[in-house]
Amino acid sequence: MRLSLPINTLINLPRPLLLISRSRYRNPSRSSTVAFRTSSLIPSSGVVSSSLCCFWYSTTKAMTTNVVGEEEEKRSTLSVELKETIDLTEKEQKIFDRLLGTLRYCNLDTQLRVAGGWVRDKLLGRESDDIDIAIDNMSGSEFLDKLKEYLSSRDEKVQGDTVIERNPEQSKHLETAKMRIYDQWIDFVNLRSEEYTENSRIPTMKFGTAKEDAYRRDLTINSLFYNINTGSVEDLTERGIDDLKSGRIVTPLPAKATFLDDPLRVLRAIRFGARFGFTLNEELKQAASSEEVRVALGEKISRERIGNEIDLMISGNGPVSAVKYLSDLKLFRVVFAFPSSSEPVPSEDCGSLCQAYLEAMWSLIQTPGLGKFSGEQRRLALYAALFLPFKKIVYKDNKGKLIPVVNHIFKFSMKRKTSDAETVINIHRTTEKFLSLIRSLQLKKDVQLDTLDWAADVLEHWKSISLDDPEVPETSKIRVLTGFLLREIKEFWRVALLTTLLWSCMDENQEIGHHDFQVDKIRESYQTIEETIRELGLDNIWDVKPLVNGREIMQIAELSGGSLIREWQQKLLTWQLAYPNGSAEECKDWMREIKAKRQRTE
Repeated sequence: MRLSLPINTLINLPRPLLLISRSRYRNPSRSSTVAFRTSSLIPSSGVVSSSLCCFWYSTTKAMTTNVVGEEEEKRSTLSVELKETIDLTEKEQKIFDRLLGTLRYCNLDTQLRVAGGWVRDKLLGRESDDIDIAIDNMSGSEFLDKLKEYLSSRDEKVQGDTVIERNPEQSKHLETAKMRIYDQWIDFVNLRSEEYTENSRIPTMKFGTAKEDAYRRDLTINSLFYNINTGSVEDLTERGIDDLKSGRIVTPLPAKATFLDDPLRVLRAIRFGARFGFTLNEELKQAASSEEVRVALGEKISRERIGNEIDLMISGNGPVSAVKYLSDLKLFRVVFAFPSSSEPVPSEDCGSLCQAYLEAMWSLIQTPGLGKFSGEQRRLALYAALFLPFKKIVYKDNKGKLIPVVNHIFKFSMKRKTSDAETVINIHRTTEKFLSLIRSLQLKKDVQLDTLDWAADVLEHWKSISLDDPEVPETSKIRVLTGFLLREIKEFWRVALLTTLLWSCMDENQEIGHHDFQVDKIRESYQTIEETIRELGLDNIWDVKPLVNGREIMQIAELSGGSLIREWQQKLLTWQLAYPNGSAEECKDWMREIKAKRQRTE
């Protein structure tokens, strides 16, 4: 079930203009006819014609590049459609009913507005579960108490609630109350305005009007309100709708002041620009690349918040554009901060090369039929490509130990999960091993595999097996080596293969910005190798259990423990990979035979 409420755009009004009777807006099951109010589009009567219910437009999208100190703008046409109505899902309608019910039950003269991203996404025809409620005359925690009182009167249990305290030092200027309603978390904050003292960038927060609150937000496209009381959309900066239609990323107030208030807004502007394919306006770009804003971003914002924004960029639908903005605006090394002891020191323009690898990986994983990548595999594949130029860069920790610099970026620069760093580093380490097998996997036969440092022990075990069996299959050696490698990288082997093929294109002497990855050839090689691995039956080899367990090894080899068990496990895994159809008994017989030969020799 979906419920539609027509949009009413109200511009520069201190309070919403009531266009429908109170009795009608209290009955959400009925449709309400409302009017647009916008002087630039609508006749003085304010009545919307059918031709204006749906906006189609063309605009120019500028991409600015520096050429010998001069800016050259390239423009392309962008078309976007805005929804005629805000369509509420059944769950959203139930949530809003509970909020309006609270107003009636507690006799509150309060306006409730959904702020920001939810309104933007709804107008763009996208679903959103990010519902932030702005309240005009009380704090979020005060309204939360009223809401709980109302739910209690209906014998409805509170699913969960919390209050997050303000933290001005980290640009968290206002407390946020949260409650779970119909299995969805809702944020509650009061409308606010900001005042700055002469010697501080931390504002004093106080209750404000809806217009004041709209102007203090990060971007005009995020400054729209949906008034729950009236079922209307409010554009109080007078440009949120226009910028949304025109595909522009603009701050409501001067960009530099907006960014210095909360430097994280720089990354949010980049993320939304990349996500929607919108253009960052020139004032915003100049402010974002200023030294003062760069320093503020690095010093004032917690690394967790920075890392979260970067994760959203990489996980979104425009990661390449996002990283290009980071590089062009000179924010790359601020976000991905390197330790001072990095060896060798990354180049100043390393962001451009990282972007090139990311773009190539993005192109590859977008290929239909190339492989089924989960969201996590896709995300870490992009990180693996992004940081591939840092593959051989290390730094010294407090104990003087050399650690991959990628570990520092994940754990300290972005405060991400340790597992993210471990996976990407493991993918990077696997590339050299995978590269040594590429030719054999392409030709489906062993090619120059006798001297691999990383697999010396495995090769010795394989030789001892093949000497006793002259009929060993031609693909036996490549199956054994690939099997060991895939058991190491597990479900990320496809990501590792793509990363390997990208890395094989790296030419340290090639000019940055003119790197030819030959993506079509990489795609072709990948598909050939993936097919070979499937034919060898290695697709899920890491899930295959050993034919002989540790206890049986100890019994047959007459061992009491120690490193010899590990050696036998590797030998038996080699045998199992060489004979994919072999049985447990055959494997044990081979083990007994090897043990007997050793005893006779001794």
